[in-house]
Amino acid sequence: MNILEKIIADKVREVADKSSVLPIKLLEQSIYFEGKVVSMKKYVTNPEKSGIIAEFKRKSPSKGMINGSASVEKVSIGYMQAGASALSILTDKEYFGGSNDDLKTVRKFNFCPILRKDFVVEEYQIIEAKSIGADCILLIAAALEPVKLKSLAAFAKSLGLEVLLEVHDGDELEKSLNDHVDLVGVNNRNLKTFEVSLETSMELVKQIPSSFVKISESGISDPQTLIQLKKVGFDGFLIGENFMKSARPEQAAYNFIKEYRNLLQKEELSKA
Repeated sequence: MNILEKIIADKVREVADKSSVLPIKLLEQSIYFEGKVVSMKKYVTNPEKSGIIAEFKRKSPSKGMINGSASVEKVSIGYMQAGASALSILTDKEYFGGSNDDLKTVRKFNFCPILRKDFVVEEYQIIEAKSIGADCILLIAAALEPVKLKSLAAFAKSLGLEVLLEVHDGDELEKSLNDHVDLVGVNNRNLKTFEVSLETSMELVKQIPSSFVKISESGISDPQTLIQLKKVGFDGFLIGENFMKSARPEQAAYNFIKEYRNLLQKEELSKA
């Protein structure tokens, strides 16, 4: 059993336990449940913004503890002030040290699109995502059969949520892409081996139809890389570890986005 299979098996058990304690009827009574969704698609593709989805995560299965002391309130506000287009919040506790309360806190202090980053395996989690204030959910092709993924995406749309489909190769993209998806994320980290290669993004970008917003995820540590990814057709970039490994993730994001904007300006001037 690889790490992804183990995470999914644990998640199925976790959802079963949770749904027996906190029924759907209670989730639907949340103040956020009837709230209007802030569009991840619109914010990521807005030319006034950076296209960066800045992620808050304390730890990961591949790196262990990254930043256990960071304040989700302070970092999320700082990310948005730094110029991020959207936020990604890990809510998985066991493997990433996150919680639903993290996302609720972020929702309280930020008006921007929030991706609930978790391993979604059941409709219950999508209702839960809406109830804690998320605007977008993640569906991982490597973790779900295409038929199940499509039905979960359709269910998310019925609640008004947007859907980010995450793929790692052409096979996953071909099998899992469907009309209920809004954004397609190419994860440069192989979830089975944890190896990272930006070539994954470079190879897959042309296979993603232009009707989908294209996001490159993982392994991005240099603003110059964003210029290359933008040139080949990516609209947005999900960056977490590169910011979170700093003592002040929000400052790391500020410096990164400032440098990226300077590089973009130079590109524009060289074309003029």
